[in-house]
Amino acid sequence: MKPPSGPEEARRQASDIGVFASSCTLHGLGHVFGPGSLTPRRGLWAVAMLLSMAAFLYQVAERVRYYGEFHHETALDERESPQLTFPAVTLCNINALRRSRLTANDLHWAGPSLLGLEPSEHAAFLRALGQPPAPPGFMPSPTFDMARLYARAGHTLEDMLLDCRYRGQPCGPENFTAIFTRMGQCYTFNSGADGAELLATPKGGTGNGLEVMLDVQQDEYLPVWKDTEETPFEVGLRVQIHSQEEPPVIDQLGFGAAPGYQIFVSCQQQQLSFLPPPWGDCSSASLDPDFEPEPSGPLGPPSPSPGPSPPYSLMGCRLACETRYVARKCGCRMMHMPGGAPVCTPQQYKDCANPTLDAMLRKDACVCPNPCAITRYAKELSMVRMPSRASARYLARKYNRSEAYIAENVLVLDIFFEALNYETVEQKKAYEVSELLGDIGGQMGLFIGASLLTILEILDYLCEVLLDRVLGYFWKRKRSQRHSSTNLLQEGLGSRGNQVPRLSLGPRPPASPCAVTRTLSASHRTCYLVTRL
Repeated sequence: MKPPSGPEEARRQASDIGVFASSCTLHGLGHVFGPGSLTPRRGLWAVAMLLSMAAFLYQVAERVRYYGEFHHETALDERESPQLTFPAVTLCNINALRRSRLTANDLHWAGPSLLGLEPSEHAAFLRALGQPPAPPGFMPSPTFDMARLYARAGHTLEDMLLDCRYRGQPCGPENFTAIFTRMGQCYTFNSGADGAELLATPKGGTGNGLEVMLDVQQDEYLPVWKDTEETPFEVGLRVQIHSQEEPPVIDQLGFGAAPGYQIFVSCQQQQLSFLPPPWGDCSSASLDPDFEPEPSGPLGPPSPSPGPSPPYSLMGCRLACETRYVARKCGCRMMHMPGGAPVCTPQQYKDCANPTLDAMLRKDACVCPNPCAITRYAKELSMVRMPSRASARYLARKYNRSEAYIAENVLVLDIFFEALNYETVEQKKAYEVSELLGDIGGQMGLFIGASLLTILEILDYLCEVLLDRVLGYFWKRKRSQRHSSTNLLQEGLGSRGNQVPRLSLGPRPPASPCAVTRTLSASHRTCYLVTRL
């Protein structure tokens, strides 16, 4: 049988390991699979290639493992800007309710929960407030709304705000937005609520921010009747500087401003960027503060809201989580909490809402990831005494107050940017896909002298080997079938020698083109049609 030739022989050569090794760009392969018998030199080359391949695979596995750990790094930078958006400034009087606005009905409903008063003490407390006791036959209202109490009896900005200027231009209560916090009714400057345009400043330093003169109204402070957890002993304001996307948590994050001082607050904007999983744990999902009837698992971030909602923030997530927790335990929400649950009554505040929220804060039950983008404001505070002796008489005459009242009740708050630059704290991926591919390519070139094209050569060789195996199988099967058909034909012709004496392969006499001999194989009972050529 002569050796195969043509396409079959070309395929045999393409799939031959020796032919492939002589032309492959993988270093050392030609020395291992070259022509000839096995020699010590070829064995040393094989050992060197195996060691290099093992080192290469180890380095690749190490790089892939490091990439799979999803490391990140933090970059700190300082940038300049032609102008900066002024932050939101929230102000709260430490005294939540004015004594002149409380009534006997308020004491009946809110006295035990807010002031720790017993019903028998209401008359004495009203006398301490300078008000007459409840008349005989007094009947309290059938319902009571805590939010309305704080809105009616809380300190109003119209009474507290003596002077307001932003970048030297006058401003007033219309530039503030009323908001409920755990400290009662507060007021936010530059909140951006209801689509209001945010204020910006093109300069830094004093006089290029917000300057307000405020009266804390000490004469409206409630008398300390009993020592309770909610009893304030200090006087002044709580102030929080925050971004417009973040709700104020002034009872925890606010700083104090005392009367008799001018407080200078120098701010610097900080922009923080965090990475989402798997490199970090930030989230940008919107929140739904409404509670679920049945908890589905451990208390975590609230589920996304199907409708429009404010941007995700860390404090917003905690506030929504607290709302859901209190609403689930008490069936109501506190007045500063968002959502659609009913506001708690004063008795629910005392018996359930306040203890539940305090216990939750102690346990730190809310699990809220960082937002992917945060704007914070670093602050530096300084202060001077005011008023001076030279200005006390002028201020007393201007605001129709005594000099002692000015010294005990008035403060000035000056908030400004230190400079028009801001810090960026950005998390970045420590190991990108491009760096992984670069490291793999470097290790590949160092240890085995290969490249991406070498991998393509190996894949091409494997395809040739597979093709040769498959086509070789079909070629052998076809030759086997042809050989079997020839044997069956000769067997059939030999079994009927009286009809066909022999099969001559030499020259034959001319015959009719259509002369056909019909034979019957007795052994296989098969009919053959043989054309005599």
